[in-house]
Amino acid sequence: MFALRGAARAERVFAYGAATGLLADLLFGDPRRGHPVAGFGRAAGHVERLLWRDHRGWGAAHAVFCAGGAAALGAAAARTVRRSPAAAVALTAAATWAVVGGTSLGREARGVGRALEAGDVELARELLPRLCGRDPQGLDADGIARGVVESVAENTSDAVVGALVWGAVGGVPGLLAFRAVNTLDAMVGHKSPRYRRFGWASARLDDVAGWPGARLTAALAVLAGGRPRAAARAWRADAGRHPSPNAGAVEASFAGALGVRLGGTLAYAGRVEHRPVLNAAGRAVRVGDVERAARLSRRITALAWGVCVGGRLLWARR
Repeated sequence: MFALRGAARAERVFAYGAATGLLADLLFGDPRRGHPVAGFGRAAGHVERLLWRDHRGWGAAHAVFCAGGAAALGAAAARTVRRSPAAAVALTAAATWAVVGGTSLGREARGVGRALEAGDVELARELLPRLCGRDPQGLDADGIARGVVESVAENTSDAVVGALVWGAVGGVPGLLAFRAVNTLDAMVGHKSPRYRRFGWASARLDDVAGWPGARLTAALAVLAGGRPRAAARAWRADAGRHPSPNAGAVEASFAGALGVRLGGTLAYAGRVEHRPVLNAAGRAVRVGDVERAARLSRRITALAWGVCVGGRLLWARR
C-alpha cells in the first residue's frame, strides 16, 4: 500500500509540477539572463576543451559525462525533496520551466512574422537566425516564412514535447538529461571538420532521445491541425525522405496539418542543401502561416502535457 501511495504521489508531482512549469513558461518565457541551459552550455564547453580529440570515443565520453552529470544533478535534487510533496512539485516546476521553450519559440516566430507582415524583409532576415541556422540573405519573404514554419515544427518537438516525454519517464532527471542531450547536439552534433567525429555520439544520442517526442508531436499535429487526413498522409509518405529521422516526421505532419509545402532548397553557412519536398500537394508557405504554425505549436503543447500525464498514470496503475 505504501508503494502504491508513493507511486500515486509521484504521478501527482509530475502532473502539478509540469503544469506549473508550463504556466511559468507561458507567463515569463525564458529568463533573459542566467538561463540554466546557457549555464550548462558553458560548462559543457569547458569539458569539451579538456576532452576534445578528433575521435568518436572522446566525443562519446564528452556526451556521457555532460548528459550523465545533468541527470545525476537532477536525481540528487529529487532525492533531497522526496519527503516534501510541495517541494517536489516546486522542483519539477522549476526544471520544466528551465528546459521547455515554447513561449520563446512562439515569440521569436511571431517577431519574424510581424516584420514580414510590415514588409520589412531586412529585419526578418536579421531575426531569422534566432530560430534556425540557415542563411537568410538569399531568402525572400515567403522563403523566410517557410524557414520559420519548419523551425517551429522541429522545435515544438525538441523544445517542448520531447522534454515532457522524458519528464514523464524519468521525472526531474529525465527533464534535465533530455535538455542536456539536445543542447550537446546543437553545440557539437553538426558535421563540421572539428565535430564530424567528436560530435558523432552527441548527434546519435539526440536522435535516440528525440525519437519518442518527435512521433508524439507528429501524432498531435494530426489531431490538432484541422486536416487530420492530410497530416497523416504527409507523415506516412514523406517523413522518411527527410535527412533527419526525427525532424522529418514532425515537419511532414505540420506541413499536412497546415496545408503547405515544406522542404526544398536551403542554405546553411554557405552550404546549399536540396531537401525533399514535404506534402507536395500543399501550397507554398505564406507569411500568414507563421501565426498558424505558432498556434498549432501551442495546442500541441497542451495536448502533450495531457498525454504524458495520462500515460504516466496508466503505467503506474498497470
